[in-house]
Amino acid sequence: MRFDTPTDQRATSPQPVTLHDPDVYLAGMPHDFFAEIRRTAPVYWQPEEGGSGYWAVTKHADVIAVSRDSDTFSSAVGTSQLPDFDEETRLKQAAMLINLDPPEHTRQRLLVSRGFTPRMIAQLQGRIQQICDDLVDDLLEHPQVDFVEAVASPLPLAVIAALLGVPDADTAKLYDWSNRMIGFDDPEFQTTESDGEMAAAEIFLYANELAAQRRVAPQDDIITKLIQPDEDGHALTEMEFNMFFVLLVIAGNETTRNTATGGMLALIENPAQWDRLRADPSLAATAVEEILRWVSPVMNFRRTATRDTVIGEQPVKAGDKVVMFYPSANYDEDVFADPFSFDIAREPNPHLSFGGGGAHFCLGTHLARMELTALFTTLARRVERVEPVGPIRRLRSNFINGVKEMPVRLHPAPAPQTTATPITE
Repeated sequence: MRFDTPTDQRATSPQPVTLHDPDVYLAGMPHDFFAEIRRTAPVYWQPEEGGSGYWAVTKHADVIAVSRDSDTFSSAVGTSQLPDFDEETRLKQAAMLINLDPPEHTRQRLLVSRGFTPRMIAQLQGRIQQICDDLVDDLLEHPQVDFVEAVASPLPLAVIAALLGVPDADTAKLYDWSNRMIGFDDPEFQTTESDGEMAAAEIFLYANELAAQRRVAPQDDIITKLIQPDEDGHALTEMEFNMFFVLLVIAGNETTRNTATGGMLALIENPAQWDRLRADPSLAATAVEEILRWVSPVMNFRRTATRDTVIGEQPVKAGDKVVMFYPSANYDEDVFADPFSFDIAREPNPHLSFGGGGAHFCLGTHLARMELTALFTTLARRVERVEPVGPIRRLRSNFINGVKEMPVRLHPAPAPQTTATPITE
């Protein structure tokens, strides 16, 4: 079923779910509805009360097409976020990398990517493994925990602290700022309407303090790389640096935290797959790819059409808002065989949890994979079973597929058997 105009689709298409309503996701992802509109209206018109309405892009191929055409689908015109912001708010976000189009995006990305070279990331591998070992050591001493608080939160926070050269004592600040900026729809994390902006201001001040320290005493870390001019003398402005620091704190924390929690939940709910991983921890790398597909930690990003165009077979007008829904694309039956089966050895697995390619493909992809692979390898080797001991509590958000609390009990794996060596004369 295809529609020529938003008006036609409003009149004829079923709408049991309002895709931008954060309350919808408190019960989990609306996969049944996504499956329905993938079949009947894959570029689906979603009205908004008090907003412009938008095209929800739900098919894998269409998400890729939109992602890779920055000329037609702009991140800058209306930002990359689903809501319609007033002009003052839009301008505040205009310097952030995710809200830029080429060529300005290309300039900034080249400057910031110096901190994400294979050498810089490889330096963290030993530190990441040590963090995972320490977390599991503590788990086995205190086996009944909230998995979010005990594992999923401290891992990315510690890694970001190492990446940015942030003192360990300040990691709690990163966690607080991130929750207040991303969890604005959840009353547990934001108490006033202005609290998210206040958190951003606090991050800016902290970023400027770190930058000032590195100018006096450079280190081999990403902050030093970001404040130094490149070989051609180009450098980030203070606002660009601050905005990228915010992006690093949020993207590096929220996505990995919720992927780790959602991945553990998937393994709890699919015990045969957990046993499979325990029997062969070398499957951790492909398990992480399946976890990324299954969880889809970032639900959506928005673009704005710069000209009349077509997505799939659906005409879209200049100025229309276009929102890519990754949890739908990652379960597209045309791409993934038996998509509702959790399979840690799934190959190929062309999920779009790091984006659909193009200019905005996730800069931290390699680091996220390294963290998650180390975590699930370590858990598989040292934990026999993870048992739920209470209900999970989901984040109220239409942007992050998050879990706030997941109480579990961990049962340690039996110690490996050793064979005594006979004493001979």
